[in-house]
Amino acid sequence: MAAYVASGVFSQASRIMAQISPEPLVTLRLTGLVQSLEEGDAELLARAARRLGIGELDLRGARIARRSVDARRRPPCLPVQVDLVVRAGFQSRALAREERSGYLRPAPIPGSLIPDQPAGPLGRGHIVVVGSGPAGVFAALPLALGGASVTVLERGAVLKERHRRLVPFHRGRSLDPETNLLFGEGGAGTYSDGKLYTRIDDPLEVPILEELVACGAPAEIRFDARAHIGTEGLHALLPRLRQRLIDAGVTFAFDTRFEGLELDEGPPRRVTGVRTSQGPLACDGLILATGHSARDTWRILARQGVPFEAKAFQFGVRIEHPQEMITSARYGSGAELLGPASYSLTCKGSGQTQSVHSFCMCPGGRVVASVNEERTLCTNGMSNATHSSPWANSGLVVTVNPDQFAGSADDPFRGVHFQHEQECAAFEAGGGTYAAPAQRADDFLAGRLSTGELKTSLIFGAQAARLDELLPDFVTLALRQALQRFEAQIPGYSGSDGLLLGVESRSSGPIRIPRDRKTRLVRGFSNLQAVGEGAGWAGGIMSAAIDGAGAALCLYCLGNS
Repeated sequence: MAAYVASGVFSQASRIMAQISPEPLVTLRLTGLVQSLEEGDAELLARAARRLGIGELDLRGARIARRSVDARRRPPCLPVQVDLVVRAGFQSRALAREERSGYLRPAPIPGSLIPDQPAGPLGRGHIVVVGSGPAGVFAALPLALGGASVTVLERGAVLKERHRRLVPFHRGRSLDPETNLLFGEGGAGTYSDGKLYTRIDDPLEVPILEELVACGAPAEIRFDARAHIGTEGLHALLPRLRQRLIDAGVTFAFDTRFEGLELDEGPPRRVTGVRTSQGPLACDGLILATGHSARDTWRILARQGVPFEAKAFQFGVRIEHPQEMITSARYGSGAELLGPASYSLTCKGSGQTQSVHSFCMCPGGRVVASVNEERTLCTNGMSNATHSSPWANSGLVVTVNPDQFAGSADDPFRGVHFQHEQECAAFEAGGGTYAAPAQRADDFLAGRLSTGELKTSLIFGAQAARLDELLPDFVTLALRQALQRFEAQIPGYSGSDGLLLGVESRSSGPIRIPRDRKTRLVRGFSNLQAVGEGAGWAGGIMSAAIDGAGAALCLYCLGNS
């Protein structure tokens, strides 16, 4: 109820009634509301209560549950969902009308990161988690809160040291394969723009967001449909989140690379420990949260009998524009109130041409080279919470299916080979300096090399290249169709102000570790789980965190009586 008091509307009468009348309460979710740019939150919540005919004595609390921006209207507006807490059994004609219309329903019941089932043998033992990204951290937390002994292994450095070790790369192009923009505390997401939204509807989303707010994230992430805390917000939050886990009993081992499994062959096979760069470590259970770029770790696991499958993944380019152009096209007169605009674009395929969608759009951001292997290049985007850069960037990606990979159909790593080949080609096409091979959008459409200065936020710069020839033909064909359609939605998008940078290859992983749907155990193992993006079961910070937490809660109670 505290969240409702903090962000909601309470009259003095309703506060008194809540204190003297401990009757059961229900939470209702009202959708179909639209908030103008001028309407305050308190006014909105009061309007929602009036719409349902809820008076002061019946209302126990109200809060914004979800808010987004609809830039299709002029001026833009804010579609909103509101949760209202009322006494159980409350009825009104207005409430019944909204129920019949489908705009009112019971609010989803949030989950909990504290196990609500008795601990099984694994929940009373020592669990090792490989990886300190969102999947790993939020797998470790529920286990520790339930009383398990937990150790988190991370091949890269703790955040402060990770910053320091990135300097030689950005200043002198000297890459550290263990600590970089992909490996280290917080995983690859640490150097993203901190998007915290997800397309899945899971009860664990609420408690995870509450943990992040408690560690310093803005309270608005609880309801913002496009929640984003920025790169610098993540960097302020991560040490507090680490301390939260330490206080719960978790041990962290940074600069400790996973090097293999110790196994009891079974069947089913059981992990008895792990080999690491710092020596062996015994465990009763193991959770793999390696992230989407731990290719060497995947190969070690495969050699030891962990099953892998090739899966579809996203591949394409990153496109960059002046932020002012995007904001003007999206918001028009609402730009001053709404700030730098973002976008989400989709082009459905037709015939032999595949679909394209934008990914990880970073308003007021910059492009970075997210690599962990020398002589390869992969782009990504990041932005601070203030969106202060004059540039907007986004991935434009195509789904690459396993039947489009070269190599044997029996090779689960053929998608990894595809990624690596494209990243090596991009590095060479950019001149071998981590500059990105680049082509203006209009030149890409026309099939010609761009001339003149190619302005970009990427610290290593851009090198003119024929991306239309460098990319696989099916990707070029799909991007050309998409750019033509996106021009109609955002004028200027596919003109000379749009710069394509290659390649965007790590927006999702190319492999999946098959697991049991209920227990999340890896097929053939009795105490091994694989979670998050690196296992092929999530995409993005929040979905990875939800997957890690959900798996850990299963592992905790596995085999209880």
